[in-house]
Amino acid sequence: MENSTYHDPYAPLRFRDYRLLLSGRFISSFANEMLSFAISWELWLRTHSAFALGMVGLVQVVPVILLSLPAGHVADQYNRRRIVIISEVLIALCVIALGWLSYTEGSLVLIYISLLGIGIARAFNEPASSTLTPETVPPELFSQAATWGSGVWHFASITGPALAGLLVGFFHSVTFIYIYAALSAVTYCVLISLIKGRQLPLAEKSATLDSVREGLRFMWTTKVILAAITLDMFAVLFGGAVALLPIYATDILNVGAQGLGILRAAPSLGALAMAFLIAHLPPMRNAGKTLLFAVTGFGLATMVFGLSTNFLLSVIMLVLLGGFDNISVVIRSTLMLTQVPDEMRGRTSAVNNIFIGVSNELGAFESGFVAALVGPVITVVGGGIGTILVVLAIARIFPEMRKLKSLDVPKQP
Repeated sequence: MENSTYHDPYAPLRFRDYRLLLSGRFISSFANEMLSFAISWELWLRTHSAFALGMVGLVQVVPVILLSLPAGHVADQYNRRRIVIISEVLIALCVIALGWLSYTEGSLVLIYISLLGIGIARAFNEPASSTLTPETVPPELFSQAATWGSGVWHFASITGPALAGLLVGFFHSVTFIYIYAALSAVTYCVLISLIKGRQLPLAEKSATLDSVREGLRFMWTTKVILAAITLDMFAVLFGGAVALLPIYATDILNVGAQGLGILRAAPSLGALAMAFLIAHLPPMRNAGKTLLFAVTGFGLATMVFGLSTNFLLSVIMLVLLGGFDNISVVIRSTLMLTQVPDEMRGRTSAVNNIFIGVSNELGAFESGFVAALVGPVITVVGGGIGTILVVLAIARIFPEMRKLKSLDVPKQP
């Protein structure tokens, strides 16, 4: 009976609270993807500067690096749902400011200040938000829940950019996207408030610095988690082709706003297909080696995309890139759910948030900066090569990753 339940790919969806959480995350992710499209497209048309695109990542990653550890302490000490709601309201206010600046063609400096505000809010949002899944499903369903969460996020990543590209190409404006993103943040708050799941135990009250040190110690000693997030950070840092998609769409592939929407959606299409496949397959028996092979495939797909001048081939490579990346996302997310005690979830998620933020946002800045110096093709191909070198290094430095078999919750002694 236990094995039958475990292999039911839809088991997490049978819980009302998880359906509320998943719906809210889809609405929020869909809006965030449209927002990302709007910001990058508007800045590219206004500046035609790869550096300006890279700055979008930089101003959002700085608060993640500086504030995530204190935010993790806060998430383990105070009501986590309330933290999520407050941070979502702050995001909505910053998005409204972006909408006004778009409508009035306001200062670029104010645009970056608004993005900085979003980065600050997300630094506190992510550690608290990561604790919500364990509140809504039992531990034996953590792996499936992580897979469905990844799948829903990627489905939003497919439909969000695709719809944004079509609408922007038709209306020749992105202002309406900011309005929608603000309303979505408020809707997410409402859905979170309806969750009635169990409240996870909070950590004992302690000084911020001591609490942060305890979280860092746990992450450092849990080598398999450290290896997984380090691998992801450097792979995405070097393989940041997505940040340069506006340049590929206009200057290399010549496909315009609609083509950019398809290019941005392609990685998520591959990721969604992979998530569906993982959900219906038996549990992974060699998760560590699977992760290493997947990130290697990510690097190879990045290299081919960087060299491609054919739109169809570029889309196929982005689909493969997204599929390989989602294997990494599912394994890392599951490890964060199964290997971390409830009272440590905020702080460990904060460390994970720093790694993710550095890889995604700083990777976008790195790609834009290097592309401004040597061009987009060399930047993307070099990033793919760097990704493969990182896999070789992680496999050697962390033998625990090569030996990782199951992703199940560890049995209690």
